[in-house]
Amino acid sequence: MTAFRKAFGAIAAAAVLVTAAPLCAQDVAAVNPGTIKVTIDNVHVRVMEATLGPGVKEHMHSHPRSVVYVIVGGTVRNHAADGSTSDVSYAAGQTLYREPVTHWAENIGTTTVRLIVVELKDR
Repeated sequence: MTAFRKAFGAIAAAAVLVTAAPLCAQDVAAVNPGTIKVTIDNVHVRVMEATLGPGVKEHMHSHPRSVVYVIVGGTVRNHAADGSTSDVSYAAGQTLYREPVTHWAENIGTTTVRLIVVELKDR
């Protein structure tokens, strides 16, 4: 194998990794350490507190099946992996069930939104 072929192969492999990276959503706690606090993580569940101040934007991430409890409500714009958006108004005390999702969120309201997110782990 020539040096050119080896170099070309290495460059091509690097290009695939770089372009594929954005398609693989990151762990929510790893990419959003300023807004996500993990309170427990075991073989059954991971529980996190999410705090999004007005204007705060998260980075793309994924969740498995989860339950969300709203501590302090507000208005959030969810950005799906396919580029679509949806605006959601959360009310304090509200509880939601979510199927697995890859998204990022931004607080488009005037209040700091606080949520408890319980990610359910498959055995």
